[in-house]
Amino acid sequence: MRGSWLVVLGVILVAGCSSRPPAAPPSQAPPLTASPSPTFPAPEPSPRPKADPQVRRIPDAQWRAMVAAGVVRADCPLGRADLRRVEVNFHTFDGDVKRGVLVVNRDVAEQVAAIFTDVFKARFPMKSMKPIEEFGGDDNASMAANNTSAYNCRTASQANSKAYDSPHANGRAVDINPVQNPWLDPRCQCFMPTARHAERTPGRGKILQGGAVWEAFTARGWIWQDLPTADYQHFDTGYPSRPVS
Repeated sequence: MRGSWLVVLGVILVAGCSSRPPAAPPSQAPPLTASPSPTFPAPEPSPRPKADPQVRRIPDAQWRAMVAAGVVRADCPLGRADLRRVEVNFHTFDGDVKRGVLVVNRDVAEQVAAIFTDVFKARFPMKSMKPIEEFGGDDNASMAANNTSAYNCRTASQANSKAYDSPHANGRAVDINPVQNPWLDPRCQCFMPTARHAERTPGRGKILQGGAVWEAFTARGWIWQDLPTADYQHFDTGYPSRPVS
């Protein structure tokens, strides 16, 4: 009997186990979908630099520097009211754009601003453009630095004509890139500041007849190297100095 009961109990246990409901299948995760890539607005192109010429009266600090350097004196033809400061951008030999300053006679200031706007558009490179008082009024120092400059009432020890006739002393002359465009100094019959670029062959920063710089000046009545000796850096409105008609 005991054995029979054990058999019956085993059958019941087996039946109970087999009657359990089947386990639910694991839930499935939703399919992965690629999220859209974020969009960003396209960067705006940098504005193309412009010459941005500005004509101003001579500021107090600059006038004091001019007086201290001796480029304005009692024997010079112009006073402060006769001069203007022309600020204009220029291209450098390194491909940068810098702000330059020229001091000129007020009667040619707007012309000079227009001329150097054309020079900028032509991407003609220049080394430096600073007023002469930053070189102590010394034209030789300015030339050695390859500096483009305008007004300078030079002393007798420098290359000069009578101050009241001088294009530079009257603020109606501009010297551009003296290294690339030297002048022949009659006192030594040598090119200053160097003869390295004395030949008028094409080259960066060199002024050639028919070129962009020559055209910008001569189209407005200015004269290139208005001297009996070679002076490739020099433009003026005539000698003795006078306004462009």
